[in-house]
Amino acid sequence: MLELAAHILDIAENSVRAGASLVEITVMEDEEKNLFSIEISDDGSGMTEEEIKKAFDPFYTTKKVRRVGLGIPLLSDAAQRAGGNLSLDSIKGKGTDLKVTFQLNHIDRQPLGDIISTLIILIAGNCDVDFLFKYSKNNRIFKMDTRDIRKEIDDIPMNHPEILKYIRGVLEEGINEIKSVDFI
Repeated sequence: MLELAAHILDIAENSVRAGASLVEITVMEDEEKNLFSIEISDDGSGMTEEEIKKAFDPFYTTKKVRRVGLGIPLLSDAAQRAGGNLSLDSIKGKGTDLKVTFQLNHIDRQPLGDIISTLIILIAGNCDVDFLFKYSKNNRIFKMDTRDIRKEIDDIPMNHPEILKYIRGVLEEGINEIKSVDFI
């Protein structure tokens, strides 16, 4: 995977497969601390301590369609190459929290990539799951919560083209507003 958005898609899809009804995705840039982090939390089925250990093994997967599980090992490797690390905490029956950090200005840090399209794919493909997305840069925060959108659209499905167009617009405006502010 060449961009962090692809890692986010992979991990969030794991959350959905684990039965999550809410997936929280937080992307944070802090120039003062030279820190870039991604946190993905869910209320899915969670993992045992043994499953957490196995999640870092590229030859372990719970998926039935392939025999390798490269998502977490590749993301962990990407973090280590960029001066960061990956932590994975989970409670069986409660959910999972993944946090990955990078040095923001490290030459080997993968770019974030198209996070907006990643979120649209997640929302369109998982209509019964809610997503809370937070993006912060230097303590300025943008938040988009599909639970709030659901309240406004009544019984129109989240993957309706007009709803997805609206969500894309909200994401573009919010992220661009946060990114356009220069570090002081």
